[in-house]
Amino acid sequence: MSETTTAPPMAHTCVSTAPATTPQEQELPGSPDQVRVARAFVAAVLACCPVADDAILCVSELAGNAVLHSNSKTPGGTFTVRAEIHHGDYVWVEVEDDGGPWQDRGHDDSRPHGLDVVRALADDWGVDGDPLSGWAVWVRLDVPSQMHHTEAAAAEAATRPR
Repeated sequence: MSETTTAPPMAHTCVSTAPATTPQEQELPGSPDQVRVARAFVAAVLACCPVADDAILCVSELAGNAVLHSNSKTPGGTFTVRAEIHHGDYVWVEVEDDGGPWQDRGHDDSRPHGLDVVRALADDWGVDGDPLSGWAVWVRLDVPSQMHHTEAAAAEAATRPR
């Protein structure tokens, strides 16, 4: 299956008075080499956001899980990555796979893996779906409150007459 093409991610200004962006999404083949494509996609969508690095790491873990543990890894399988900015408030990222049994696996080593990383970074997260229609794992990352004030001040300064 070929990569689904979508409009290129829109450029964003990180101003708290800006409305939420239109959700951006990209469907990718369910192979491990596409995890880097998912990271690059989210990096482009969230380029100006203070929580972009955490969002990229979460998407990397979720996309990795999709291509390793879900039916997305089967021939013709895909996964979809979504990202949306709610300026000055939060960022929403999501990975939807092709389903399969859900197993939140434990690990013998003491390192954080997959959902452990997501849990540590996310302000909220969850799983929707089922084994037949697919799983969508979503993450909400709040923009730090000091950024609200900085962005509001920048927006106010930009609108002042010179």
